Amino acid sequence: MITLTNTAESKIKSLLTKTGYSGVRIGVRTTGCSGLAYVLEYIDKDSFDPSDEVIAYPEFFIKIYKKDTVYLTGLEIDYAKQGLNEGFEFNNPNERDRCGCGESFRV
Repeated sequence: MITLTNTAESKIKSLLTKTGYSGVRIGVRTTGCSGLAYVLEYIDKDSFDPSDEVIAYPEFFIKIYKKDTVYLTGLEIDYAKQGLNEGFEFNNPNERDRCGCGESFRV
């Protein structure tokens, strides 16, 4: 369903080690000019709903709200540094377009 590049996987492991959390939740929220934005937040093991999707990695897990799977199927997450900017990049084959500032998208 969701894939991570090696760079994104390494960055998530590093961030989780620093923060003490055991996983991340990936989802979408309504916002911006195009309608939806990606959300990535730290969570602990006890933050589970049985209906949610869980992807296990050797050192951490990813949790996806069941309601967001329709927007996130096929998503690839990368981590990139470009000049002074760095951050996670979301490459989603379901996106129809993005707003001009790149903060939100539409499926």
